[in-house]
Order: sequence, then C-alpha cells, then structure tokens
Amino acid sequence: MARKSRKESAQATVQEPVYTCRAAIYVRLSVEDSHTRTVSIETQQMIIAQFLERNPDIQVYDTYIDNGTSGTTFHRPAFQRMLSDIESGLVNCVIVKDLSRLGRNTIDTGYYIEQYFRLRNIRFIAINENFDTFAPVDAHAGIIIPLRNMINEAYALDIARKIKAQQRQAMKDGKFIGSRAPYGYLKAPDDCHQLIIDPVAAPVVRQIFQWAAEGAGLNTITVRLNDAGYLPPSHYKNTQGIITHENLMGNGNWNTRTVAVILHSQVYTGDLVQGCTKIVDHQQVKTSEMEWTVVQGTHEAIVSHELFDTVQRILDKTAQQSKERVIREYTPNILKGKVFCACCGGSLHRQRNIRKKSADVYNYYCLTNSRIGKERCPGVLIREDILLDSLADMLQNALETALGSYSLSLVELPQQAAERLDLNEKITSRKQEIQRLNRLICSLYENLIQGILLKEEYITYKGKYESRIQQLSEEVTHLEKGLKALDKQIAQYRALKRDSDDLRENRELTAALIDRLIDRIEITKDKQITVYYRFENEFDSNEEVLNRCKNM
Repeated sequence: MARKSRKESAQATVQEPVYTCRAAIYVRLSVEDSHTRTVSIETQQMIIAQFLERNPDIQVYDTYIDNGTSGTTFHRPAFQRMLSDIESGLVNCVIVKDLSRLGRNTIDTGYYIEQYFRLRNIRFIAINENFDTFAPVDAHAGIIIPLRNMINEAYALDIARKIKAQQRQAMKDGKFIGSRAPYGYLKAPDDCHQLIIDPVAAPVVRQIFQWAAEGAGLNTITVRLNDAGYLPPSHYKNTQGIITHENLMGNGNWNTRTVAVILHSQVYTGDLVQGCTKIVDHQQVKTSEMEWTVVQGTHEAIVSHELFDTVQRILDKTAQQSKERVIREYTPNILKGKVFCACCGGSLHRQRNIRKKSADVYNYYCLTNSRIGKERCPGVLIREDILLDSLADMLQNALETALGSYSLSLVELPQQAAERLDLNEKITSRKQEIQRLNRLICSLYENLIQGILLKEEYITYKGKYESRIQQLSEEVTHLEKGLKALDKQIAQYRALKRDSDDLRENRELTAALIDRLIDRIEITKDKQITVYYRFENEFDSNEEVLNRCKNM
C-alpha cells in the first residue's frame, strides 16, 4: 500500500479543538518607569517573546503599546483599542509581563481580571507572576490578585507623592519646573530650572508692555505685532525646535488671548509664579492664589515692576468698564460656528446694528483686517436675514437632490430583503471557514506534539492558515459594515424626508436643523455662498461600503 504524505496525515487527523488562543500582547511604560531598564518597552517585549516561544499554540493577534501612560488610569489609547478588539471577538487572550503593566489601580485592575475578562472568557496571563486564568490553580486566585494589585497601587501612589513633593520643593527654591520656557526666555544650557533672557523674543515682550502702558488695547497690539511680522510664540519656538507638533502651532498669527497672557504674566518682572494649576481627575484646573508659589528675583527681568503694575491697573480698569457696560441681549445665533470667510478662511463675526425705529439688524463680517493685520483679506459683509433666506432655498434644493439619489439607491422591499440575505450568507460562510481553519491549526499543534509533523512544516501550515483567517476576518468586518450601511441609508432617507417636508411647509431654519445638516458655510466678498452639507458625505460613504460588499 502506498505511503501517505505527512500533509495528508495531518489533515486526516483533524479534531475539534476546545479552544484557539488569539492573544493581545499588552505593553505599558509610565513616565516614572522610563529610567528603569527592567520595565522598558523592549524588555517587556523580549520577555513576552520568550514566553511565546515556549507556547507555540498561542497565536498573536496584535501588540498594544502605551508609552508614557500612568498605570493608575485605564484611559489609555492602546488599552482602549485592545478592549475594542476584544468586544469585536478578535482577541480572546491578554498577555502582559506582570500585573503592574495592566494597571496599578486596585479596584479597576481587579475589575478587568476578575470580571471583565472572565465574563468574556478572555484568558489573562501575567508572565512574571506565573499567573494564568486558564490554569486550575489560578482560575480563582482569591486574595492573591487583590493583594498584588494593592501593592502595585501603593507603589504608584508613593511615586506620585514623591514627584509632587520634589516639584513643590523645587518651586519653593525658585527653580522653574515648566516643560517650556515662557516666550521671551530660554532655559539655561547648564540648568534646565534656570531662565535666561532670549535676545530675540525679549524685545518683543518689552514692546508689548510699552504699547499697553501707552493705552493701546489688546486688539491694537495684536494688529501691530502681525503687521510688524513678528512670529507668534508657537511658531517662534518651532524655529528653535522646542515645539514641533502641528496641533500646538496655531494659524501663524498673533491673537488677543496670547497678548493678554503675556501682559498678565509676572514672570517678566524676574519673579516666578508657579503652581497656578493642578491635576484633578486627570483634568487640569486652576488653583486659588493661596496655593500659588511665588519667589521673587529668580531670574533677569524683561520689564520693571513699575511698568508691570501700570499695565495691570490699565487692564483692570478696562475690564471693569466692560463689566459695567449695559448690553442688550442678542437674538440666538443659529449659525454659530458655521459661517466662514471664503477669502482668508477665518470665521465671520456676528454684529448687531441697533435701530431706533425698527428691529435691530445683524451682519456677518470678517475680522481679519481689524484683528490680524491690515489688507490681509478683501473683506466680507452680509446681512443675516439675506443669508438665512438664501440658505433656506439652497438647503431645500440640496435635500431634494439627495432624496432623489437615495430613492434611486434604495430598492424595492423584496430585492432589499434579498440583498440583506446575501450579505448574511456571505458573513456566515466566512465565519464557518474561520472555524474550520482554527480547527486545522489546533490539529497541526497536536500533530507536531505527536511527531507527525516537523516543526518547519507546522510553522508553514500555521502561517498559511492564520493569513487566511486574517483575510476572512477583515471581510466579515466589512460585510457587517455593509449591513449597517443598508440600515443607515434607510434611516437617513426617512430623516432627510422629514426635514425636507418641514422646511417646505414652514420655511424656518433652526439651530438644530442647521447643525444636523450643514457642516460649513463660506461667503465671498461679492456675497457668493457655498454650503458644505453633512448628508452628502454620509450617502457617498454608505454607497462605497455597499458596492464593495456586492463585489465580495
């Protein structure tokens, strides 16, 4: 009788597996741990890799890394992404170097280990503690896990207290503890806690204080700075390599808020005022003046105390006059945050023109020339009532066009049911194939242990099956999106139909309607209006998903 190949033997001995392990590798490094090599990102990954070599039956789905994140909070990007994959059924095992990497908060860490993972049948492995929830001895760890978590939490709290104590003492000693020096100063090359004069930015700070002492308002100072071509603080620090992230860069212009912050900062008198904020529930909040730490004469002053005090009196007087001014209540601004200048991109300001014999008139106009710099924009001005009337017509036409597109895409009920049935059948067939491949992978390991397969053959077949499982899982995810898109199209059509009918009958725009349907309105100098609708993108997105599903 002819001898059977190993491949045929491997497939002939397929058995139903009890469990297929798809693992999430979770790695975390907090700020206080960054100086310790034993918990570095690389060390954690190396320890986990060695563990996986000893356990080839565990398939790695993905690695999740939170770098510089405290273990006392679970609002971590990678950790939350891992939870999302668990909820999607992509992961059924979590592996960490030790319990402290999962978290240092006793209650929350215990919740994930004892409840969240257990209820979802998620296997949890902490390598250094030799802890595995699927091991009989660890299935109900009793007091051990809570005790370890309490130790980890106590360690984290102790580290946090020591860091805060060091910071408080440094502030009392007159040391600057901020991450970046204030505009106008630099950190000394040999001492990051000492401020020194920045020869480029300091003259700009002096000029700002001088203009303020002469009676120039915040808006006037802002325009002068922009017209003079001075780089705002964020862009200036970018040229020095101090600020690099685009989210911190701003639009490249000075604004009144930046000028106000500089004028109120006592640091320019040579004094350090620190501890003005603190972290409460992971949020930065202001502290009372009683909690501030003020140390005088810690560094060279840019302005004198006399000039600083003069400017504070002027600012306080201006603020008091503004509070005492009687302002009639404005009508609701239903276009708030929606109207922009098509020339410079700035948001349009809503201004009221008071009429004695008739109702007040509201205008939208561009502030760029008066707030940023002269001749920066051609300028835009349009009356609100004219704008709203035009918007009503444009929105009605856009809704009718969109409803026509939806009507063409939404098929009759029998055909719609057939399309839904086809999607469900595709999902079911792929999930069945995934189960079959998982059974094959499990049988491969059994054949490896029994000597039927060589290690090289095991790795080859396993890699092929896992690659196919990954492809099928992605297809299932997209097909399920197709089902949701089908339902979303129907719901969207009905919602737009209601809005269209209401607008045709009442011709009244409301803040809720505008927020729901309009993303952005741009207006040119000659009052040409361009509207960007929310529902157009949603329709195109749903159609794209459905078309791809039909071709799968």
